[in-house]
Amino acid sequence: MNATEFWMLRCIELARLGAGQVAPNPMVGAVLVHNNQIIGEGWHQKFGHAHAEVNAINSVLKRKLIPEATLYVNLEPCAHTGKTPPCTHLIISHNIKKVVVGMLDPNPLVAGNGIALLRAAGIEVELNVLNEQCLDFNKRFIHFYTHNKPYVILKWAQTRNGFISPDANKMSAEKFEEERHITGMLVQKLVHKWRTQEDAIMVATNTALTDNPALNNRAFEGRAPARIVLDQHLRLHGSLKLFDQSQKTFIVNAIKEEVDGNNTFLKLNFKEDWFKQLLDLLVKYNIQSIVVEGGATLLNHLILHNLWNEAIVFYSPKNISNGIKAPIIFGKIIQQDNLDNIQMTQYRNL
Repeated sequence: MNATEFWMLRCIELARLGAGQVAPNPMVGAVLVHNNQIIGEGWHQKFGHAHAEVNAINSVLKRKLIPEATLYVNLEPCAHTGKTPPCTHLIISHNIKKVVVGMLDPNPLVAGNGIALLRAAGIEVELNVLNEQCLDFNKRFIHFYTHNKPYVILKWAQTRNGFISPDANKMSAEKFEEERHITGMLVQKLVHKWRTQEDAIMVATNTALTDNPALNNRAFEGRAPARIVLDQHLRLHGSLKLFDQSQKTFIVNAIKEEVDGNNTFLKLNFKEDWFKQLLDLLVKYNIQSIVVEGGATLLNHLILHNLWNEAIVFYSPKNISNGIKAPIIFGKIIQQDNLDNIQMTQYRNL
């Protein structure tokens, strides 16, 4: 690894600190280096607040060194006015002579314009340093703007004997409650942390009826995701936790379009490819990522029709007596971890 790549890795490390706080913006870190020493660094900390480049420049104590420093940033500096002014203008105004960029920003409002402005001002720009790492790091944001649809992540836990959950129709309520928790508190807290980093969490009708999930992030502080529930025939009762108005909630159905506070009813044509219709609608709400948590029928539908990007599966050593079979997933294993005797495997769709 050369020095340029080392400083870019530092940008990614800093950017990661903004996870769960900056969406729908990408995670960005920036480092100012002078004579192989960091003189300033920063990251985008919260949506609507200062960008990474601003925080890095503002952190420099010896201001006279800024024009002699090289700025590293994992994503192309913005060239438009949004919640904050363009970062390119700030870079140019400080007479920075060189900028090293991990990758171009696919957002049409930027999309090479930032690089063009810097070069037009006489600034040397080095592009695509650790490009693959930078792409993967902001894969939800990148996918959203390059494919014009949300990034879809499937998630479930399954028992040693291959069940995703006990079958409520084949056991007493007491037995169901005893067996339905396949993983422990450590995994639950991790899942709630992940929820703060995703735009939406989705379940289908039977999961909503059987589990009455809140789909919030109560075990981890941060941004609450939007909730999506598939309820084609509007069978779900308004007393369920999903409809408590505490979070933005989309009810996907075939009957009506309506807005009731935080609950938005999205009407789809279920005789055609309803999930692709849903993805198109969610783009309008700037939903860049969806985690689909169940049930088995919905997960199997998305696997069968190749409508997923990643899958995260928790393999538990626990067995249950009567259950609903877990989906079968094929994909490239990109990560495996052991969490309190639960094996987590992350797959990428090929």
